Amino acid sequence: AESGWDFSARWLADPRRLATVRTTQIVPVDLNSLLWRLERSIADRCRAAGDGPCAWRFAGLADARKAAIDRWLWMPGEGRYADWDRTRRRPTGILSAATLFPLFVGLSDARQADAVARLTRARLLGEGGLRTTGIASGQQWDSPNGWAPLQWAAVEGLARNGHAALAKEVARRWIGTVDAAFRETGKMLEKYDVEQRKPGGGGEYPLQDGFGWTNGVTAALIDRWPDLDPDAPVRALR
Repeated sequence: AESGWDFSARWLADPRRLATVRTTQIVPVDLNSLLWRLERSIADRCRAAGDGPCAWRFAGLADARKAAIDRWLWMPGEGRYADWDRTRRRPTGILSAATLFPLFVGLSDARQADAVARLTRARLLGEGGLRTTGIASGQQWDSPNGWAPLQWAAVEGLARNGHAALAKEVARRWIGTVDAAFRETGKMLEKYDVEQRKPGGGGEYPLQDGFGWTNGVTAALIDRWPDLDPDAPVRALR
């Protein structure tokens, strides 16, 4: 769970059977995006400290990782990034919100970002926010659940790449879900059902109250867009 994801169809040979988990055979796009950003950050800090060899080393690692992501994890025919199956030597067929992480960290170019935005609008955006994946497996990091850190990565990634209207609509729908569940339960929650705008479910343990990342993302989105109306009807995006 280095990138934050728990059990999901992304890691399962059979999405209906948790016993088929095969995480070590999957090359995840979100984790590699975060590692690329980390390598770039280390290179920048080394450069600022006057450590040329360190800066050169980590800049080279970042460049090599970006080239590998573009070669193996970018699917131009589908307009998305995908995880790579090391055993079968092909992309997995699981559409997930991880496709937005290259936008979030600044790795994608304009053409890639535009394609991912179109796909997000068409296939990942639910009534109450961003779906985690396109599969309802019963695992908690799958549809219909939505998670606060994924909403944040999507909003930031879209906004930074020229898709501010879509970013704001993701935020508005998510805030509407959090608001509806709070009115129902009186609590901030770990995850939410973004299809029915209610508390989330599934997974291997009961729904948790709290919840740090939900609180943080919700506060940040409201601070960014104080005019968000959680009660506004969902509208179609062009």
